[in-house]
Amino acid sequence: MEQAYSRLAAHFEYLNRDCDYDSWSQYLYERLLALGVERGAGLDVGCGSGAFTRRFAAFGFAMTGFDVSEAMLAEADARSRGCAHRPLYILADARKIKVPRRADFALCVNDCLNYIPPRDIPAVFKRLAGSLRAGGVLLFDVSSPKKLRETIGNNTFCEDGDDFAYLWFNRLEGERVEMDITLFEREKDGRFTRGEEHHTQYIHEEAALRAAAEAAGFSVRESGFVPCGGEIGDRIGFACVREGKG
Repeated sequence: MEQAYSRLAAHFEYLNRDCDYDSWSQYLYERLLALGVERGAGLDVGCGSGAFTRRFAAFGFAMTGFDVSEAMLAEADARSRGCAHRPLYILADARKIKVPRRADFALCVNDCLNYIPPRDIPAVFKRLAGSLRAGGVLLFDVSSPKKLRETIGNNTFCEDGDDFAYLWFNRLEGERVEMDITLFEREKDGRFTRGEEHHTQYIHEEAALRAAAEAAGFSVRESGFVPCGGEIGDRIGFACVREGKG
């Protein structure tokens, strides 16, 4: 069994093609503008293959992406080679990120926090607060409890393509979903190779996330279902401002 997002990295954006990254990024960008962030430095925590990182670099921000998967960062860097303002990518766990200078905003979107156990969420928010200037904005979201319990949990998904196929088996176990994914990839000689990954996603309630963000020094300005990245009701988003000085 390989590390999560080892083999999936090359296919991640294809598998998320229904997300409409352009519209989703525009939605997030408008949240930033509404909270007074028009330029400066941004962090993309749990950046994956860099879909949002690249788009925010195109908006004119100096972007740094963080992810715990080396394969995802390699994919992100490869996809960013044509960017006029190429982002920097750093291997780091969301609970341990370090920045040389505090940024103007941070993104933590598209399931990053669902990979963090509830007991570690306060540490993530504390680290994010320490990475932002006073008045800096944090935009984050999670897959909703309903999505994980009813749409994902205890269900199986599959796709059979000419060059790539997968089987995705899920088990709802208390407040988490255990995911086993088997992938088949066509090689240059026509043969298919098989790989397996295991993922765990945790269910987070809106009230608990709000409390953890506020305890870390954020003022939650907006929260509710996100009109991007899937069906309405699948994703809960938050827009927060870091309080204090510094």
